Amino acid sequence: MINLNFHKNRIKFWFNFTKNDQSMLEVGNSYEIEFSFTQEQVNDFCKISGDFNPLHWDEAYAASTPFKKPIIHGALIASVFSKVMGMEFPGEGSVYLKQVSEFKRPLFVENTYKARFEIISTNPAKHTAEISTQVFELERGKIMVDGMASAMHADLF
Repeated sequence: MINLNFHKNRIKFWFNFTKNDQSMLEVGNSYEIEFSFTQEQVNDFCKISGDFNPLHWDEAYAASTPFKKPIIHGALIASVFSKVMGMEFPGEGSVYLKQVSEFKRPLFVENTYKARFEIISTNPAKHTAEISTQVFELERGKIMVDGMASAMHADLF
């Protein structure tokens, strides 16, 4: 297995497989990516999604909540899963079939997080895999989101 570490658009990626290697992915293969969102990106997501809940953009409103500051939309956080599943791990050609996520703690703008993906099981007959999807706060290592995804890829599972 090859461990790669490179930067692209302020995002760090770690793989324990070779992206150009067309061999089958296996149980235990994993992928990690560091990410963060700016308030501007959260505001843009409000416009795209139509979710203008002030908890996501209004500092004064958020200060009156238990969170004390605006939190990132869960769907915006889940977009990291979609990006990775479609473009990186398993990558192009994959079909993202299912995602179940438990948001354990709020995520805030400008903080750095790590999303971790690990193949838990595969079904070669159906070309599918169950993939653990988790988000950790980078600084303290606390789990923020815990989930499971299903994906299909004709060549990799």
